[in-house]
Amino acid sequence: MAVIKTIDLVGVSTESWRDAAHKALEEATKTLRNVEGFTVLETSATVDDAGDIAEYHTSVRIRFRISR
Repeated sequence: MAVIKTIDLVGVSTESWRDAAHKALEEATKTLRNVEGFTVLETSATVDDAGDIAEYHTSVRIRFRISR
């Protein structure tokens, strides 16, 4: 029987929401094995004093299979 565990992460990028999601996945795969996919939960951004986007944030739920 398989068990899948999830963790929630927030990727941060100065380029785009897509890049932020990729960075979250990249970090997760450094320490997790058997990553099967992820779901984008939310996107947001921070704004600088000039009213421009300073950082893109993408919240993701990473799914990975537990192995013994």
